Amino acid sequence: MKAVCNSVRRFSHPLNRKLRPGPPGLTRAAAAVVLLSLVLSFSAGCDKKKASAPQSPKVTVSQPVREDVVDYLELSGNTQAINTVQLRARVEGYLDSVFFKDGDIVKKDQLLFLIQQNTYFATLLQAEGNVQNQKAMLDHAKTELARFTKLFEQKAAPDTDVENWRYQRDTAQANLLSAEAQRDLAKLNLGYTWVVAPFTGRVDRRLVDPGNLVGAGGSSTILAELTQIDPLYVYFNIAETDIPVHILNARAAKSSNQPAKVEKIPVSMNMAGEQGYPHEGYLDFSSTTVNTSTGTLLVRGVFSNQDGKMLPGQYARIRLQIGQKKGALLLPQSAIGYDQLGNYALIVNANNTVERRKVITGVQKGYSQVIEEGLTGDEWVITKGIIKGVPGKQVVPERVQAQSADVKTVQEVGK
Repeated sequence: MKAVCNSVRRFSHPLNRKLRPGPPGLTRAAAAVVLLSLVLSFSAGCDKKKASAPQSPKVTVSQPVREDVVDYLELSGNTQAINTVQLRARVEGYLDSVFFKDGDIVKKDQLLFLIQQNTYFATLLQAEGNVQNQKAMLDHAKTELARFTKLFEQKAAPDTDVENWRYQRDTAQANLLSAEAQRDLAKLNLGYTWVVAPFTGRVDRRLVDPGNLVGAGGSSTILAELTQIDPLYVYFNIAETDIPVHILNARAAKSSNQPAKVEKIPVSMNMAGEQGYPHEGYLDFSSTTVNTSTGTLLVRGVFSNQDGKMLPGQYARIRLQIGQKKGALLLPQSAIGYDQLGNYALIVNANNTVERRKVITGVQKGYSQVIEEGLTGDEWVITKGIIKGVPGKQVVPERVQAQSADVKTVQEVGK
């Protein structure tokens, strides 16, 4: 093909354009047109082949960053209220009033429900009267016992009278104790007509409207439910192979008899739709045993919820610190690929040839990934234009300084 092209070029030169006689029946003009067409076709084919020579793609390469990295466990859990109570009617009567709106935040000892009280006021007054009556009988028995005791000493009264008034005194004392107990019970029943909040929290909707009979037949009617929402518990499970050492140390410190101060283990959390882990808390409990069915340990964290935005029962993502690595190697996430063989990075060697390097990734920091194995830190890794790198092929690398792990690197696909 090269020889043909050279021949065409020589013939197409103005000095070589000397037409020879054509075949019989073909005019000189027609022969010239045919020959010119052949020359143009061969010339175009030769130029096209020359223009299609491949060019090595351009890529951006950087060396891995060395930074200190905190190792975390990322887990899932659920929020749960610290205290939840069902407000019940402990005495029988008609519900007189409700002093809250459904869903209100109520304070400790705040009055929520009032049950009809007139019956219990009357019962208390009756019990008070009985106490006074028993006190009078006791005083009379004591006086008579003292008088007959003197008469008996003067041999002016038989001993049976003394024994009788001693019996009357003891009986009056017992009756007084019983009357005082009845009075105390009447006070308690009257106090139960006020249904108050045992702690600060959010009250649910009322289940009984005013005017209804509650506590009838000795059963306690549920009036509403109160939930403490600040702070909140978050329960989650840790695999037994991932249990941090500091959790085990904290358990050992609590179980020892030494009065050493146990440090709180920090933990962070986010809810659905939140970025990062904005909620900070601490661990306050871990189960005494590992679940034999799941091989996990139940752990609990405590989180502040002063604004009341978090609700019990919500799904949560937990991040728990388990260690720290000094001088870890990090690569931008855009520089790490994945295929059937696992994670890999593309290295550009001294000959500008692309090499595939298998890597084992660790925790994430910012927009970068920790490289546990596969790199030494001196390699030049393709960070932009990774799609252009083909193992075994040459590229034109542009070396740039590595960025911090917290700086986002945008992959330039196709450039």
